[in-house]
Order: sequence, then structure tokens, then C-alpha cells
Amino acid sequence: MLLIGAFILIFIGFVHSYLGEKYLLIRLFKRDNLPKLLGSDWFTKRVLRFAWHLTTIAWWGFAAILYFISSPSSVLVLRFEILISIAIVFAASGVMSFIFSRGKHVSWFFFFCVAGVSVFSAL
Repeated sequence: MLLIGAFILIFIGFVHSYLGEKYLLIRLFKRDNLPKLLGSDWFTKRVLRFAWHLTTIAWWGFAAILYFISSPSSVLVLRFEILISIAIVFAASGVMSFIFSRGKHVSWFFFFCVAGVSVFSAL
């Protein structure tokens, strides 16, 4: 059952990102009345885009956790797998935040901190 849940999360992640780009974000970004953060709407658009896709990354991280819980392993191995999954999700989130905002949105720093703490705890 957990594998079905993991598959659903992977599927809806792809659908969410694709349809969100195609039917929501692109149309939203054509508007001329978006808030101008840091002097233009460029930053607003970038933050909205990476925040939208962070949802997909988070869902895929939950899919990985469901997968690891569904397969038999020792408690220590399961703990390691879950912590590494968390680290990967937050490292990917940090990379996306840094790249999309060119470092101007400071969330990347905190995402990398969570990833580092998770890796440290896994080891």
C-alpha cells in the first residue's frame, strides 16, 4: 500500500509541475500588475516559480520515505534512509532557491542548513 502512495506522489509531482507551468505560472507571469519586489517583478516571478516546484520536490521526498518504510530494514538503516531523503530534498530545495533567485532569496541558506544537519545526524 505504501508503494502505491509513493507512486501517486511521484505522479502528482510531475503533473503538478507540468500543469502548473503550462496553465498557471506562464499565464500569471504575462500580467503587468505583479508586485515589484527588489525593484522589479523579476524577483517575484522567480520566487513564485521555485516555490511552486519546491512542492513537487517535497512530495518526491515523501515518496522516498514511503518507499523506505515499505521495505524491510533495520531501524538504524531506516533512520539513515529517511535522514538522507530529507537531506536530498532540502539540498535540492536550496539549489533551486539559490539558482532561481540568484541568491537573493535567503531560503537557500536555511535549506542547506537542514540538509547539513540531516546528513550529520545520519552519519
